[in-house]
Amino acid sequence: MNNTKILIVDDELIMRESLAGWLERDEYKVDAAASGEEALKKLTQSRFDIMLVDIKMEGMSGLDVLRQVKTDEPDVAVVMITAYGSISTAIEAMKNGADDYLLKPFDPNELGILIEKIVAQQAQAREMLYLKEASKERARFESMIGQSGSMQAIFDLIMDVATTDSTVLITGETGTGKGLAAKAIHSNSPRCEGPFVTVNCGAIPEHLMETELFGHQKGAFTDAKETKKGRLELAHGGTLFLDEIGEIGMRMQIDLLRVLEDRVFYRVGGTQPIEADFRVIAATNRNLEAAIKEGLFREDLFYRLNVISFSMPSLRERKEDIPLLADHFLNRYSQETNKPIDGIQRAAMDEMMLHDWPGNVRELENAIERAIVIGKHRKIRSEDLPFYCTQQIALPMDDSLKEVEKFHIQRILDQNEWNIARCAKILDIDRTTLYSKIKRYNLQRED
Repeated sequence: MNNTKILIVDDELIMRESLAGWLERDEYKVDAAASGEEALKKLTQSRFDIMLVDIKMEGMSGLDVLRQVKTDEPDVAVVMITAYGSISTAIEAMKNGADDYLLKPFDPNELGILIEKIVAQQAQAREMLYLKEASKERARFESMIGQSGSMQAIFDLIMDVATTDSTVLITGETGTGKGLAAKAIHSNSPRCEGPFVTVNCGAIPEHLMETELFGHQKGAFTDAKETKKGRLELAHGGTLFLDEIGEIGMRMQIDLLRVLEDRVFYRVGGTQPIEADFRVIAATNRNLEAAIKEGLFREDLFYRLNVISFSMPSLRERKEDIPLLADHFLNRYSQETNKPIDGIQRAAMDEMMLHDWPGNVRELENAIERAIVIGKHRKIRSEDLPFYCTQQIALPMDDSLKEVEKFHIQRILDQNEWNIARCAKILDIDRTTLYSKIKRYNLQRED
């Protein structure tokens, strides 16, 4: 039995019976309605693939049925049936969304060929939709996007790692999505209902790190007006994400190691031990093994963190993902800014494919947001991109480290219109350091 369901809509009983007999002989599932109103009611009660609708009926006309069906169920194919002298009406029906039409009188073979053609078209459309959705599904994982082989491997690894409770160390350059990977591990883990607590080790001053991690008792120090829970305590039952773990001080590394070993700690000023059950995920853009050799990171802490590790690929290593990411950010920021941006010009996309993206995905996101804000056209153009330059950039006068750094910082500042926060992110330094280098090198903003 063919699974295609067909609804015949005609106010003439003999026409309904004739059409039903021909179609049932070809093993289609057939139902019939004597009016447009009855047809629309049946459409709400059951699913149909194809409708055969007579244009001229008493009451609701075939054209009215067509318009309503294409509004409510646009995937249903509608074939209009009309007399030979009503070609103009059939053409009007096609303009209103009809998939085809039949002229009376017609023979069963003509009807059979038309139905077979529509069934084949619907099957092809479903297959294309499935492939499109499957491609989107493979390219998107949680909040991460990537169709490259390297990102697909990361997605698979995250799913394998998520089911365990092992400590994970994620490495990679700034802006590659280490935080998104950590959140994806948590979201797919048995702890997904618990909290996901982030500690940005590079942003918290060292003298505040202890109270941030462990919390403090009321009266532990001058400003301790109330007892405060630390991040370790807040992460109980969930995941503790130690971002930029390579920036943590040596003294705090000792305390952190002790906590990771036995999951017991004391609040600052407290005397009662506190137990917390959490999974640890750490991330860094530093080479911790090199930091160990330099005496900046404890080897025992490194091995405690490095149970399962993987590295997030840089954007220049997966340039095939640039169009997909650019389109994603384009849709997001065109909606947020309410600017009707249709796409990206080919020349602009070529510029993006040639760029090295030292700031990785974060730099790409900033570039698209900036292009949408300053762009004056329906599509993003090359001149809208922060790194686009129509003139040859003058190279530094010599190869000394000082001159190369000065040249690079000046270029990043100029490309990003001296947006200090954005430039600091791209250069992977804090804003205070950037201001210091601007002053040291006497860098000037062009008028």
